[in-house]
Amino acid sequence: MKLLKLARTLCISASLSVAMAGSVLAADFSKLIILHTNDTHGFDKHENGSNGMAVISQVKKDLKKQGYDVLLLDAGDAIQDNNLVNFSKGKSAIAFMNAAGYNAATLGNHEFDYGQDVLAQRIKEAEYPYVSATVFVEATGKTLVPPSVLLDRKSGKIGIVGMTTPETQVSTTPKNVYGLRFVEKKELYKTVQKEVDSLKAQGAELIIALGHMGSEDGCMGNRSDDVLANVKGIDIFIDGHDHKVKNKTINGALLVETGHYTKNIGKITYKNGKWVGELIPFGAYKTEDKAVADLIAKADREVKASLGQKLGTSSVTLSGARDPGVRTQEMPLGDFCADAYLWQARQANVLKGPVDIAICNGGGLRETIKAGTITRGDLVGVHPYNNQMYVAKITGRKLLEVLEAATSSLPDAMGAFPQVAGMTYTVNTKVKYQPGKKYPNSVFYAPAKPGSRVTINSIGGKPFDPDAVYTVSTIEFIAVWGGDNYGGLTGRDAKIDIQSIGYVDEETFENYLVTELKGKIDERYAKSQNRITIIK
Repeated sequence: MKLLKLARTLCISASLSVAMAGSVLAADFSKLIILHTNDTHGFDKHENGSNGMAVISQVKKDLKKQGYDVLLLDAGDAIQDNNLVNFSKGKSAIAFMNAAGYNAATLGNHEFDYGQDVLAQRIKEAEYPYVSATVFVEATGKTLVPPSVLLDRKSGKIGIVGMTTPETQVSTTPKNVYGLRFVEKKELYKTVQKEVDSLKAQGAELIIALGHMGSEDGCMGNRSDDVLANVKGIDIFIDGHDHKVKNKTINGALLVETGHYTKNIGKITYKNGKWVGELIPFGAYKTEDKAVADLIAKADREVKASLGQKLGTSSVTLSGARDPGVRTQEMPLGDFCADAYLWQARQANVLKGPVDIAICNGGGLRETIKAGTITRGDLVGVHPYNNQMYVAKITGRKLLEVLEAATSSLPDAMGAFPQVAGMTYTVNTKVKYQPGKKYPNSVFYAPAKPGSRVTINSIGGKPFDPDAVYTVSTIEFIAVWGGDNYGGLTGRDAKIDIQSIGYVDEETFENYLVTELKGKIDERYAKSQNRITIIK
């Protein structure tokens, strides 16, 4: 009996010890703070409304000094757009993020803009992991980067699963993603669920989805909202891609996003048993990490020395705003861009005949041209992709299809939105877009009935003829690869003829400004020129 009583006592003591150990080892997120960014696009200097990497670094340092366990995460599109990082093909962006102390990041669509070889080098340079569970190498069936990472922090085990929008297939030049497969919709949900379950099986006590997905209706089925509605076990979803500010709950998970260009720094804390998101806006935190600020200043001087040559002046400001802006309506910047395309193609005359129209996708216009001095860097900032210029002969029917598809999301913003020269057209958004077959290697669908929403009013001042052949000037991204929603221009019978004109987009802008406009953007671009009518 004494032995039995002793055994029972030992069992009870052991059980208590296990329970006490469990309570000691249980996650405590009360001192965890998650800082996050998305779509920084190289706006890493503290100026013009952008907090910049030196402020982000100092916020993290100050919170750590206060005893917090601080995670710093990025939801993609960090290495491309602003000249500060374009000049080095994103190498400087990685250096800034290393210095700021990032803990993980996911791949945005614009991480692919310099090609896969450069991306591989940038990932190698990063002192933090890149994760994405949704991008696969077709030849191996494995993910391009690790699908997730499990971080063993003093506050607990944290699993981070990455996601990259399948829209990447059409929002970067398609040759940049050859050999890669981006999972969509049901396969997307299944893939992410599998990774979440795996992280939990490894002991993750907090699951963070780090996704570059967005919430725009044009990506229905592939949005962050759709993932959260169809995947169980995600606690926090840090989003990017659509440049919106978000702070809401879906299916029990917190969905947050900061906007873009480091205008806000995201901050997530655990309060009263739930995750709470807030923003640190520009101006709220003015102290910079000096070492990071010095690193950025050095890179900035190098870029300005190269791109600071004065090319002309402007008496007006040409806004590069997205929505409302170049992705939703005719804008003076779009008129300027399309006029430059048309002028340069006519000067080159490679197809030995008239060039009728020009199309410039609104998503390719990245910055504003401010009134005052215009430098080479200003023009490169507007069009940073170094795209070859092309002319292509297409039928009027094909042109109508292209315009119908490229405006399919209106009145919601769309990167494909056609800013034009040499023509006028109308979009009736009261008529619902009717999708037909899906374009190859795209997330977009051809129009079932071209002309149901779009009317081409005139070309070259003459009535539109669907049976006529028109010559269009545009960039390689559109003419050759069918990027954005221009999949109608790909395929064997899409184009009658096509030819490079021997210039890249930035050269076209520069030549048009210096030669045709005599170095002066004047009042003709003070307002849009009634080329596009949107019926709402």
